[in-house]
Amino acid sequence: MLATWAQITDAHVVDEESPARLEMLDRLGPPFTSSFRPQEALSGQLLAAVVRALDAKKPDAVVVTGDLIDNAQANELTEALAVLHGGRVDPNSGGPGYQGVQAASNPDPFYYRPDVDPPRHPHLLEQAEKPFQSPGLSAPWYPVVGNHDLLVQGNLAPTPRTEAVATGSLKLVSLDRTALEAVRARRLTPARVDTLLAGSLPGKTMRVAPDAARRELTAPQVLARLRRASGHGGRGPLLDYSFALGPDVRGIVLDTIRRRIGASGVVRAGQLRWLRAQLANARSRWVVVFSHTPLPSCSRGADAVAMLAGDPHVVAAIAGDTHHNSIERHGRLVFITTSSLADWPQQARMFRLTSSQRGGAELETWTVDPDLHDPLARISHQLAYLDFQGGRPAGDAGRPSDRRARFVIPPAGR
Repeated sequence: MLATWAQITDAHVVDEESPARLEMLDRLGPPFTSSFRPQEALSGQLLAAVVRALDAKKPDAVVVTGDLIDNAQANELTEALAVLHGGRVDPNSGGPGYQGVQAASNPDPFYYRPDVDPPRHPHLLEQAEKPFQSPGLSAPWYPVVGNHDLLVQGNLAPTPRTEAVATGSLKLVSLDRTALEAVRARRLTPARVDTLLAGSLPGKTMRVAPDAARRELTAPQVLARLRRASGHGGRGPLLDYSFALGPDVRGIVLDTIRRRIGASGVVRAGQLRWLRAQLANARSRWVVVFSHTPLPSCSRGADAVAMLAGDPHVVAAIAGDTHHNSIERHGRLVFITTSSLADWPQQARMFRLTSSQRGGAELETWTVDPDLHDPLARISHQLAYLDFQGGRPAGDAGRPSDRRARFVIPPAGR
């Protein structure tokens, strides 16, 4: 056995009561279909259920490939890290009681209200806000940063005005015409958003309890907290680093996230030079590369892919971001993405790398369902299945061959 490891991706632990959320965009359809999920109040409990499932598998390491949180908020990261660390987790924000679009009193038929809509789960939102216990990961974990970890709504760098909304007492429930046209035209930049937020909020609002813990984090602050909590992550302004997956296996993490605007990935010229050096330093050891954004879809990603494909020791490039289980082989190299915990099928993934008799290796991978002994995690799984814009109708579970596969990796000299 060379190494066993697990992948958690796109947990999107979310403060479902945050004034900074824009759930009303979900009704516009693609690309805004993740602005609201009926199960979103249970994101922390579902992550804990996946932690329990992976602990039972006893991997050597767990790689968290980005979008651990949803909206770059400090309290979201506090909750998510508490789940990974283990112990008491407090998901509540704002004041006592639930304040948000899923309240039973909200007459808008677009939102699922668990107290009154089928499938009915009375008092679900009250239960979701109560502290709970997480077992914590029993294996070392390694962070990969995602766009939702660093950017507001996964798209824009925080500004003083967006943070004032997040920590304030007014929540937008509908947009005025000017704001709606800007959203539909996809003309949103940090400066444009600040203009829209100047003065009063651009649309109908509801009053909520303010909470300073909802402050938005800068990219350096997020990276510092991930490094401190995990004990891994290297140094510098990017979360680029390498680590030992086993005595004869190296993991390499690439930070593909833009810092100002945009959810699409990027591989910077300096990262290509760094990656070439890391591959050389690995010598004869097998190499697995991790990123949030799949490398083939990144700007300058083709250069990174060509470099990996040209190195006979590189086994696989593993990513998240797509919310979709997929496995594709191109020559020697295997590209793997894993579905999100935010949407159906809410699965993690396991990997096993073993030596073959002829000097090569075998890579085996399979998906792992959450441990649903917790009633709230079980309800999250049910609602994710029923979500009409979610992962089930989108086919995010993938084909059976996207969930379980085994590959023979030829010896490096062949």
